[in-house]
Amino acid sequence: MRQCNIYMRERLAGTLTEVSQSSYVFRYDADYLNDNGAPAVALSLPKTSEEYSSPYLFPFFANMLSEGYNRQMQSRVLHIDADDDFGILLLTAKDDTIGAVTVRPIE
Repeated sequence: MRQCNIYMRERLAGTLTEVSQSSYVFRYDADYLNDNGAPAVALSLPKTSEEYSSPYLFPFFANMLSEGYNRQMQSRVLHIDADDDFGILLLTAKDDTIGAVTVRPIE
């Protein structure tokens, strides 16, 4: 099981968990959830106290990943399987992302 914290504009918004290669869970952080001024991480993940579950990496997070040649190059440089979406997300979406969302591994 691998986990990461999801940040919205440098503020902890929730936790994303890879339970297995066919089971993913996203849950909002309680403080973030209770702040009425804090926006949802994504339109497809509206703020709720219920956890979201999916048999594949949520499309919002999958769309943060490179494709094609860039993905192959990242997998070689990072020494990670090109089919490991969660692993690539952990290693590439922690600093320089398009938009307000960043991902940081929980160690």
